[in-house]
Amino acid sequence: MEWDWEFVRQIMPTLIEGLQITILATILGAAVAAVIGLVFAILRMVAPRPIARATSFAVEFIRGTPLLVQLYFIFYVLPDIGIRLPALVAGVIGLGIHYGTYAAEVYRAGIENVPRGQWEAAKATNLTARQTWIHVILPQAIPPMIPALANYLIAMFKETPLLSAITVLELMNQAKSIANSNYRYIEPMTLVGVFFLVMSLISVIFLRWLEERYARVDER
Repeated sequence: MEWDWEFVRQIMPTLIEGLQITILATILGAAVAAVIGLVFAILRMVAPRPIARATSFAVEFIRGTPLLVQLYFIFYVLPDIGIRLPALVAGVIGLGIHYGTYAAEVYRAGIENVPRGQWEAAKATNLTARQTWIHVILPQAIPPMIPALANYLIAMFKETPLLSAITVLELMNQAKSIANSNYRYIEPMTLVGVFFLVMSLISVIFLRWLEERYARVDER
């Protein structure tokens, strides 16, 4: 089968629409993961023991089950108990919760690396627990976490094709629809691979920039 540039021109707008959905799902999923991960990390570290243990169990359970199963549960099982979510919303929640459990471990490691003296100094100056977290601990803990969190962002982007299983019209789903309708697979699937490669390379370059920037700040 020969490469057809005219076919590429025709399908490119549809693929770009799918790419936009893919990027949107990644950004929103990353935002959800960042918040959920921080909540999980704090609960595991400072909550009463029963809550901390329940949180630890939830984190390990989610990390130990496939993302695809979680997406199916959110989109296909929850409606049985009256919870119906749009496909994109279900996908974002699934990505956010799944990667939030990995982000939680990154947060926990970063928080534990803050010197104990910082906690004691905050207590000595009569800061509340909220003020201590917001103004003392997190500003020191988060910068070293950025490279690891960015790695999970890249991984999340590359797993967005799983959203096609719950009917999200992201890049892979659009490509499959085009291919099945026209019985031509080489152009749409090759373009999907090129899009993911280019976006991954951009993400890696951004990640390297973050690492170098943090290294320069740390040297100061």
